Amino acid sequence: MSVIKVQNLSKSYRVYSNSMNKLRDMIGLGGKRFHTEFRALDNISFELESGRTLGIIGRNGSGKSTLLQILAGITTQTRGDCFVNGKVSALLELGSGFNPQFTGRENVFMNGAILGMDFRQMQKRLDEILAFAEIGGFIDQPVKTYSSGMFMRLAFAVAVHVDPDILLVDEALSVGDLIFQHRCMHRMRRLRDSGKSIVLVTHDLDAVIKFCDCAMLLDDGRLLEQGTPEAVVQKYRALIFEKERLSGSFDGASGISQGDRLIRAAGEMPISRSIPNIDHRFGNGDAAVLGVELLDGDGNALSEADGGQKVIIRISAEFKRDVDRPILGYTLRDRLGIETTGCNTSYLGQQLPPARKGQIITSDFHVVLPLLAPGSYSISPAVAKGTIDRHDMCDWIDNALVFVLRSRSLIYGLLRMEADVRSYVSQTTE
Repeated sequence: MSVIKVQNLSKSYRVYSNSMNKLRDMIGLGGKRFHTEFRALDNISFELESGRTLGIIGRNGSGKSTLLQILAGITTQTRGDCFVNGKVSALLELGSGFNPQFTGRENVFMNGAILGMDFRQMQKRLDEILAFAEIGGFIDQPVKTYSSGMFMRLAFAVAVHVDPDILLVDEALSVGDLIFQHRCMHRMRRLRDSGKSIVLVTHDLDAVIKFCDCAMLLDDGRLLEQGTPEAVVQKYRALIFEKERLSGSFDGASGISQGDRLIRAAGEMPISRSIPNIDHRFGNGDAAVLGVELLDGDGNALSEADGGQKVIIRISAEFKRDVDRPILGYTLRDRLGIETTGCNTSYLGQQLPPARKGQIITSDFHVVLPLLAPGSYSISPAVAKGTIDRHDMCDWIDNALVFVLRSRSLIYGLLRMEADVRSYVSQTTE
């Protein structure tokens, strides 16, 4: 059953150059318009099933917060339909929903009343809310005296303790300290596991991949992509790279040296021409990845490897145009799409020579695979130009090579951390 159904939804705002034009518009002088329209949302449609978590990502100004405000009933759409079935608890921008003149305690009961809960119901939840927020005696101080972190602690505590069917969260957790962020994510997992629906707006792409069941990408008020979190996040990364490329945001300056690891091939050179998989590919086309391979020390291709094993990640790229400062590299991801690690020639301090049209460069990355939890991992190769800090993407291939990582020992969590333990035992008192 759908708890949220949005069909052809649009939201426009009138923008006036000055207050006098707004007055002229209200009077309607001569039927002339004295405003321009800004469309914050443009023909958005989607559904969210009960018990699922939706992540919404996009650049600042893409319409994410406006969409959540409509879902929360704070504002109304200009056109289209929005159906929300269930009790909604919203944690939106800092300051929304609380009266700064009231104390924290008064705001707790006021918010409960807004959500249809009487005084007695909120009184039963008060101890849990205070224990979760941990703001001590400030609960009886006016909210206007709170820091942003204290405010968010209380607001989140109220939002998750009023038994919502749908929880809306708009980038709110970014102002909390690390301990509180972990606590909030744990609480939201409990809500999700209990069958509640969650809509999360965030710039934390790893959180979207790991926490959400589905995702949406908004840009300039339009819905660019919706589907699995992994696919939507990849689309967003490609969008950011393209925006940076078009804006010319990389400078190409470099202070690194070529070092002694650069081998200029006089004859035969290793070239990888195998790309086993292409989930998504983007770049400006100045160069193209020819292939990527995972090899053992003898040059044999690997489909499985052990944590701690020495391997070679070989990446070859062909240049379609002259590129003065080329960079070759890769990203390693787990099966959920979380970026585990990555490397490139610029990061390692090796400046590759200028590449000319038609030239091929191969980089062999000799690495020791980390002691990660066993499972499948992917390598996403890339070729760029510029520096590690500011570069322009020529070609990127998502999840081009997938391999299985084994472990010869038990690993708790994501990875094994090398440790040396020293234990002390007290003497008996007898």
